[in-house]
Amino acid sequence: MGIRKLKPTTPGQRHKVIGAFDKITASTPEKSLVVGKKRSGGRNNTGKMTMRYIGGGHKKKYRFIDFKRTKDGIPATVKTIEYDPNRSSRIALLYYADGAKAYIIAPDGLEVGQTVMSGAEAVPEVGNALPLANIPVGTIVHNIELRPGQGAKMVRSAGSFAQLTSREGMYVVIKMPSGEVRRILSACKATIGSVGNSDHALEKSGKAGRSRWLGRRPHNRGVVMNPVDHPMGGGEGRQSGGHPRSRKGLYAKGLKTRAPKKHSSKYIIERRKK
Repeated sequence: MGIRKLKPTTPGQRHKVIGAFDKITASTPEKSLVVGKKRSGGRNNTGKMTMRYIGGGHKKKYRFIDFKRTKDGIPATVKTIEYDPNRSSRIALLYYADGAKAYIIAPDGLEVGQTVMSGAEAVPEVGNALPLANIPVGTIVHNIELRPGQGAKMVRSAGSFAQLTSREGMYVVIKMPSGEVRRILSACKATIGSVGNSDHALEKSGKAGRSRWLGRRPHNRGVVMNPVDHPMGGGEGRQSGGHPRSRKGLYAKGLKTRAPKKHSSKYIIERRKK
């Protein structure tokens, strides 16, 4: 999966870098795995704007992704690789041997026609989901569960991966994409390989209109506001704005917002790099 740099035929094309769709093999999703998706435009039930800078955007349909991979021991064939407007990664449509269909996040290297499987008996190959207890040390993984049977919660965005570094009793030690090192129960499932579409990070929209298509409205900075609207507003001419902080006064750079007595802190061996 590469990227395309367009010729500067218009001002909007000049800086535009978009992902190539050469690996995508289907243009319409599987109807049974799709549902309509409502947009709020950042408004609540009375019509009041409660989230700024949201609105408009192209209509989307939500694709149901199988993050649990519960059909253990049943082989599935990759039928298509598809685009998903709800996430940065691509998705793969699986046809199971028993007739069921499901979408999964497409890992790097997964091809149409390939067979994947989940469960403790599955071999640690790309696209297979198995308990962390059965995955060899040093393996690259994604789609990691935090609790057994809960479904994958971590390492799901394009190009991301974690590494299983060691074992400690009933836990395994995982190095996360952020650099954080933490313990996870070895009964939790993970999928082998890294998430595909790694070139997503190199994409550039090229123009403001593309942000509007994604449902993002213009975002104005705090320093250009008045003091009544933002702690960083006001001043004669261009002031520095003081300490970077949010509209509600919380420091934006360096202030730790994690709850100090959070239950899961005991599983973290090494915090993420700043």
